Amino acid sequence: MSKGNAIVGQSGGPTSVINASLAGIVQGCGEMADIGRILGMRWGIEGFMGDQLVDLSAQSASTIEGLRRTPSSVLGSSRHKLQDADFPKILDQLRRHDIHTIFMIGGNDTMDTIHRVTDYAAREGYELRGIGVPKTVDNDLFATDHTPGYPSAARYTALSVQQAGRLARDMQKVDQFTIYQSIGRDSGWLTAAGALAKRSADDAPHLVYMPERAFDEERFLDDVADAYARFGYVAIVCGEGIRYADGTPVSASRTTDKFANVEFGAMGGASVGLQLHRMVSDRFGWRGEFQITESLPMCAIDRAVESDLAEAHACGREAARLAGEGATGVMVTIVRESSDLYRYSLGTAALEDVAVRAKPMPDAMINEDGNFPSEAFFGYARPLVGDLPEHADLDFERIP
Repeated sequence: MSKGNAIVGQSGGPTSVINASLAGIVQGCGEMADIGRILGMRWGIEGFMGDQLVDLSAQSASTIEGLRRTPSSVLGSSRHKLQDADFPKILDQLRRHDIHTIFMIGGNDTMDTIHRVTDYAAREGYELRGIGVPKTVDNDLFATDHTPGYPSAARYTALSVQQAGRLARDMQKVDQFTIYQSIGRDSGWLTAAGALAKRSADDAPHLVYMPERAFDEERFLDDVADAYARFGYVAIVCGEGIRYADGTPVSASRTTDKFANVEFGAMGGASVGLQLHRMVSDRFGWRGEFQITESLPMCAIDRAVESDLAEAHACGREAARLAGEGATGVMVTIVRESSDLYRYSLGTAALEDVAVRAKPMPDAMINEDGNFPSEAFFGYARPLVGDLPEHADLDFERIP
């Protein structure tokens, strides 16, 4: 392939570490003799079609290095679903700017975009390499041990549940229950991370409900009653995407995005946290609160995990290396080599496989009752999230 320019896009929801991947791509491409300028898509593939580009090669080295600790998606993101009429526009832009390598950082919809664009270019006789870099706090991308962004969002969730749990315990005479709603859509990986806050039986959370298991209202209320009888208060973590056995979202949301994904939270016009709160209040007459963070776990650089930042950057550099070797049609993956003393290596997966498959939490990572993660999950997640702060407790032995 003749020397040409490269372009990078960010798509979907941001993370605390997605810009570290961008930095890795730019720095890696800067070392490649067969790549000219490195351009960036302003507002994803949607902005690219509108000729909204930025010359990343012209940015200072210190600016690119600074991206390694800059949260959110610095290029601007998009959730545009490609239509047949878009492909000629994209090809025109590729030709106009002499682009022969395309990188995109995102989830399975993003990998589908790269696959479809490179496939169209090939049919039109245009040389184009396409490499994907994984990103999603949901952690549901196929073929990778975990996705960059998940460890940091999981740590955000664990710390939030830990601290909110202290509040719930100490305020139990006022609020008898607390519900923390996690993002993650139909995936329970981030919801389950809330359980990392637990150190003893009394600690929050007492109950965790993940979308991989069907939700049953009566069983839920029985769980709540049992936890209250044991601990004097109830701390609950729920995934935004939990559903009843018939597939109906507990949130009652019917709104979908351009990719037919159910919209939860504000855009869905309802929330699981609110629905569960009503169930508990109606049954027991208790006072309680629910906490909904929405997108905050996606951009909390102050809670980012160092290994997550490093892996995100390494994935970007690996994508550049693969492109330099002529690879195309693949996404960089993270391969876990060891959990006891955490080690990883980098691999690849075909874009067409990642685009059409997902990675829900394995059944073995959820307990038999479906209301808490199993030890298998803790063994998976603890090396990614790291240690949480230790807090002191008083000895409340009665004074004679």
